[in-house]
Amino acid sequence: MITFTSSQLHALVAGFLWPLTRILGLIVTAPLFGNGSVPAPVKIGLGVLLAMIVAPALGNLPALDPMSLAGLLILLQQFVIGLAMGFAMRIVFAGVEMAGEITGLTMGLGFATFFDPQSQGRSSAISQFLALLVLMIYLAANIHLVVLSTLVESFSTLPITTTPIDGHMFGQLANWGGRIFGIGVQLSLPLVAALLITNVALGILTRAAPQLNLFGIGFPITIGVGFIMIGLALPYLATPMGRVLEDGIEMIRQITAQAPPVSP
Repeated sequence: MITFTSSQLHALVAGFLWPLTRILGLIVTAPLFGNGSVPAPVKIGLGVLLAMIVAPALGNLPALDPMSLAGLLILLQQFVIGLAMGFAMRIVFAGVEMAGEITGLTMGLGFATFFDPQSQGRSSAISQFLALLVLMIYLAANIHLVVLSTLVESFSTLPITTTPIDGHMFGQLANWGGRIFGIGVQLSLPLVAALLITNVALGILTRAAPQLNLFGIGFPITIGVGFIMIGLALPYLATPMGRVLEDGIEMIRQITAQAPPVSP
């Protein structure tokens, strides 16, 4: 007859529950895995499967009752770490969506909004188009698998301990959040520049021929120029989008490092 002591039972439960919490935290927030269209049982099943693979290789864990106060604090800490890792990659997608918002507003398509299941809000048509484009690059380059690989590596670089989370993680994540505006402006800058030139040309044309109806000819021209520029820019968007996705992976590695990076 197989028997377990209470300490052995606590170790078995904690050895599975704590890594599962970190994994589920990432799955909830990471792009693709955390999409609202993915059923909750699928997310939980994926988390349980990954935890079953990762848990046996974790080594020594704190000998604590997972239902004690210290055990619950570790549980909360692991969930926060997983959320931070997934949120770091989600910021990249938010930056691309912001590029679409800037482009759509400049084109005059600010009124063309649709429901976005990822953010549970409304976003412009151009924003959703660019979000789908970066999602395709995300899948084609296997970045989603790299995210899971980085998650597994994080159990070595940031093991499960009773030590509180270093504050540098939150500082790095806050600084990384500012990249939303940088990514949005950089990706939309060529389109915005072309539309700015178009609007300047329309202004000169209106001054030269005041009888022309600016609102009648302005919207079709700006929308047409915008779509032409999007078509011309599409072959070149894969490189900058792939680069920012790699930056997101690097940020995940940085926030799960044991010590803050040394400033030069």
